[in-house]
Amino acid sequence: MKAVALTRYLPIDDPESFIDTELPKPVAEDHDILVAVKAIAVNPVDTKVRAPKDQPLDGPRVLGWDASGVVEAVGPSVTLFKAGDEVYYAGDITRPGSNAEFQLVDERIVGKKPQSLSHAEAAALPLTAITAYEAFFDRLGIDRDGADKGQSILLVGGAGGVGSIGIQLAKRAGLAVIATASRPETIAWVKELGADHVVNHREPMVEQVHALGFQHVDHIAIFNDMRHWEEAVELIRPQGGIVSIDDTDLPMPMAGMKMKAASLHWEFMFARAMHQTPDMIEQHHLLNHVAAEIDAGHIRTTVAEVLKPINAENLRKAHALIEAGTAKGKIVVEGF
Repeated sequence: MKAVALTRYLPIDDPESFIDTELPKPVAEDHDILVAVKAIAVNPVDTKVRAPKDQPLDGPRVLGWDASGVVEAVGPSVTLFKAGDEVYYAGDITRPGSNAEFQLVDERIVGKKPQSLSHAEAAALPLTAITAYEAFFDRLGIDRDGADKGQSILLVGGAGGVGSIGIQLAKRAGLAVIATASRPETIAWVKELGADHVVNHREPMVEQVHALGFQHVDHIAIFNDMRHWEEAVELIRPQGGIVSIDDTDLPMPMAGMKMKAASLHWEFMFARAMHQTPDMIEQHHLLNHVAAEIDAGHIRTTVAEVLKPINAENLRKAHALIEAGTAKGKIVVEGF
């Protein structure tokens, strides 16, 4: 099968940072389904894994943790899918990724592709939808179905992939959404997705949020990095919650959190698959929920750019765009 792989961890401007190669077609066993990959999306985690490091590889490594495709075959223990089903998923970071013609993935972390979307549109969603959904509803304990309507949430990094779907999920839950963005095009993007207010994360945020009429906010999701930690602690309400996806090395003073009895949560959407948790199937359920919401017209895909075909050249382009830090929404690469 065709695949795009790396054999060394190199800078993205190195022409050998990705190579086009041929690999054996895998065979589905146990709970695995074999998916014929039609489109993939690129996320910051891809660039972090690919980044230069002195770590040898035993052979070609296939990255990619966002895909949409068609089930080719199923393992003997599979009950949720059959050959011919259209699916979308983020996969498992401990296994070969989706930058290949065929991929094995555990059925319990796979959802049925939204019927109203193309494969390119669907591929933009799984990793970020799982991350935002788990951050809000599993970690912060927000009620998905509107019982917390009227509460406020600050999304730091609102124009990125996770923020783009997060704005929509938060609005569907009835929250007042304050999103951060810093450029005219990203400000327009988060407003288009439904943000009630926009503040600039490149300028002092506390004063901006106060100027909107919020002394504190009920929830904060940090979807870029932890440079804004102290501002987040100042803005969170007493007994509120902050969730972050950043594995930071920056100082995180906790005295303000203690004085407010506020909670801190970490979101890592690969945790369930990596640790084979008993509730792995929750990712199947939440992806199906997101698909139903999309097909009902309540939320939309966050794809912003599509490159064709899936090859080393376009993967290098996509990684370079992500590393530049100016992308809005999701970058998708479609078709072999």
